[in-house]
Amino acid sequence: MNINRPSYIEKLAHYKDKDLIKAITGVRRSGKSVLLFELFYQYLIEQGVAKGQIIQVNLENEENVHLRSSSELYSYINDKKGRWKTHYVMIDEIQYIDAFEDLLNSLKNNGCDVYVTGSNSKMLSGDISTALRGRSIEIKVFPLSFAEYYSYVGGDKREAWNDYSKYGGFPFVATEIDEQGKTEYLQMLESTVATKDIIDRYHLRNPAIFTAVYDVLCSSIGSLVSAKKIADTLKSNGYKTVTPDTVGNYLTYLCESFLFYKAYRYDVKGREYLKTLNKYYISDMGLRNARMNYRQVEVTRALENNVYLELLRRGLTVDIGKNREKEIDFVAVGPKDTYYIQVAYSMVDEEKRKTELESFKGIDDGYKKIVITMDDDPFTLLERGYRKLYAIDFFLNPHSLEEV
Repeated sequence: MNINRPSYIEKLAHYKDKDLIKAITGVRRSGKSVLLFELFYQYLIEQGVAKGQIIQVNLENEENVHLRSSSELYSYINDKKGRWKTHYVMIDEIQYIDAFEDLLNSLKNNGCDVYVTGSNSKMLSGDISTALRGRSIEIKVFPLSFAEYYSYVGGDKREAWNDYSKYGGFPFVATEIDEQGKTEYLQMLESTVATKDIIDRYHLRNPAIFTAVYDVLCSSIGSLVSAKKIADTLKSNGYKTVTPDTVGNYLTYLCESFLFYKAYRYDVKGREYLKTLNKYYISDMGLRNARMNYRQVEVTRALENNVYLELLRRGLTVDIGKNREKEIDFVAVGPKDTYYIQVAYSMVDEEKRKTELESFKGIDDGYKKIVITMDDDPFTLLERGYRKLYAIDFFLNPHSLEEV
């Protein structure tokens, strides 16, 4: 049974038949192939598209090795065409084709609506945008949101949330009942996606330093870091040859591979981005927890990380806010609204409540100031017009920010 992913289907449907190549990217095993080959395929059929109009090619399959040539694949697709004016071409793992941009543009110009996926270890968003220069649209696929996860597992929401915080949202993990099975899968995935893929792609000569950088990021979710700070930390732990430039390169590779996302600091009063210290959030907490051998499963870090990812899923630009000497967890900017967001696992303690709300003090631009918390009570209005949003409601309601 496949897990429904309606927001992605909606995006693909929006760009259907438009003169753009649809490039579906994201961390490995996040569900790109199933989304395209099964869920969107079924959507097309339900929309009246004939099966003969849909041509699917998975270049990762051994039986299709002979199609990893641009000319061979072009001929194969042309031979598959029928009497219809438009054909929907879906190519999985397009990175196996050298100079794929010429192939895709030729298909697009010859009656094909083209959709491709690519492994993050071989074809990254930068490669796509550079190669296709304005003739493509990128659709970034994340591991399951909590709403997608819960639509499949059901049951008690808090229990589901606890499992999601610990094991993350990779589709296989959601469908695996056995906890040992979840753990073993994540450990396998972590050792490939998080290390081997990137080491192989960039031909890294010192894997030990790279994995050390990765470990620092995993243990620093929600903390301000810089290449220099990480280099200094590693030097103090015996990595004497590491430099800030090397660390900076590794941070770039981790983000390009969709394994981590970099959140920049924005000075709310000065209205400018700050050049030093940023935060990094991992694409899936299950990977992070597996890497840490479940020794540091911290509910606050998990909540903050997942709030950040959810804001990205909703198409918002998300920065870290600096308000004089205070820090705002997230400044989320959309086409119409801006939201100042604090994340606190609980605000029952009065001192904790005061600290969280102090971050909003002095910002009088009229935009919503919201605290997302796991405190489940009916009160949403706080002093000075600030709002409180129960985290479960935030994750399950895509319009929660607008409605609170």
